[in-house]
Amino acid sequence: MSKSSPVSRPLRIAVVGHTNTGKTSLLRTLTRNPEFGKVSANPSTTRHVEGTSLSAGGELVVDLYDTPGLEDAIALLDLLDRQAAGSGSRLDGPARIQRFLDSSEAHSRFEQEAKVLRQTLHSDAAIYVIDARDPVLAKYRDELQILASCAVPVLPLLNFVRDSRSNEQVWREALARLGLHVLVSFDTVAPARDGETILYERLATLLDQRGISLRALAEEHAREAGQRRLTASTLVAEMLVDVAACRVRVKDGGGIAGMGLGRGGAPDALQRALDDINARVRLREQECVDALLGLYRFRRDDVTPGNLPFSDGRWRDDLFDPATLTAMGITVGGGAAAGAAAGLGVDLMLGGATLGTAAAIGAVLGGGVQTARRFGRRLSDGLRGTVTGERTLRIDDSVLQLLAARQVQLLEVLAARGHAAVDRIVMHEGDSRLRWEGRLSTLLNRARHHPDWSKLNRPQGWNPDRQQLIDQLAGHLSKSTPEDPAGGLGDS
Repeated sequence: MSKSSPVSRPLRIAVVGHTNTGKTSLLRTLTRNPEFGKVSANPSTTRHVEGTSLSAGGELVVDLYDTPGLEDAIALLDLLDRQAAGSGSRLDGPARIQRFLDSSEAHSRFEQEAKVLRQTLHSDAAIYVIDARDPVLAKYRDELQILASCAVPVLPLLNFVRDSRSNEQVWREALARLGLHVLVSFDTVAPARDGETILYERLATLLDQRGISLRALAEEHAREAGQRRLTASTLVAEMLVDVAACRVRVKDGGGIAGMGLGRGGAPDALQRALDDINARVRLREQECVDALLGLYRFRRDDVTPGNLPFSDGRWRDDLFDPATLTAMGITVGGGAAAGAAAGLGVDLMLGGATLGTAAAIGAVLGGGVQTARRFGRRLSDGLRGTVTGERTLRIDDSVLQLLAARQVQLLEVLAARGHAAVDRIVMHEGDSRLRWEGRLSTLLNRARHHPDWSKLNRPQGWNPDRQQLIDQLAGHLSKSTPEDPAGGLGDS
């Protein structure tokens, strides 16, 4: 087929290489489709050519073709040489390949290789996928020599370069000796943030006339990545505002003297309210997690428990457990009241209700000046509630910090994960540590005064001030990077 077809048609790219080097994995990552093809550690998993497409600006730009693995290039090259010697005629590369495709061997012993070469001949370029963990062997050199006979540009792609067993530099030197100086390192399991952009730019250098389309695809990818990040940050911001603004009032008649204590010394009404608010927050976080997984096109079963357990799409650990807060590197300051707040994960007087009112007041007074400064306003409100028998429950800052930290942690994992990854996501303690003091704390404190902003209460519909706060929070969260998870959330 002529390579001078109109540039209006999609660019055809054959993804080729030795068996089990990650060709299907590459297409899963480029298309963000974990269901494409079949990925397995067994060789020759792909037996037929399978196609998919990439779009930019609503138009098809690239048709990608997954091909079977090349299995016996050494024997195939010998056959090509024998055919050339026996014919007595000099044929160029594509003609030699076509003669092989017309032979009986292409439908028997070399059936898989024939499928690869047939697709390569009908493509504008080929991406030759290399498992960089493998040594440079003669069979790989023969594969490249055979592909060169198809007379299409070949871009070597070094896969699994982040693996400790990678021989990337050795491969680079070997490819240079073969005259292949334009190549790309692209780990299909954990691609670099600009990995796809670099891949498309390398292809563009090999395909001068079609470079504009590939650069448009690279720009589209960058825009989509930025928009995806902002959308994810907005989802997290909405969840944080809902939790920060959540407020529950509990009436327990009789004040201190009239409180009937249930099991564990907690007033029955307050304990029911505590269970209710805990359930609401967990459900709201689950909604955020589901939305993030959907946005990045991952599945619930891509996640497995770790030191911060996360199973079946839910954080398995107790969100309000002090060990969880400690695992994320979160502290709430000194003083007995601060310790009680961290331990119970709720505001001061809610902790007081759980511990027993008298004990809580004693803890507050024992906390000294630091505690009084931090909790003074809440303490006075809580003591008034103690006398009237009414309490206001709301989520403590330490829990908000934990929610923000682990959602940003999950966001970073999803953003850096290739859709070819078969290992499940494991959340390790300490992967993401957000400082609470600073802009994040300041913004969320605004939500504290607006219980009508929380979907966990009974919101009064869309509110422009709530939306403005969410947009501000999302802007800061979207600046986070894997190297600096806190991004713009530190001291302002």
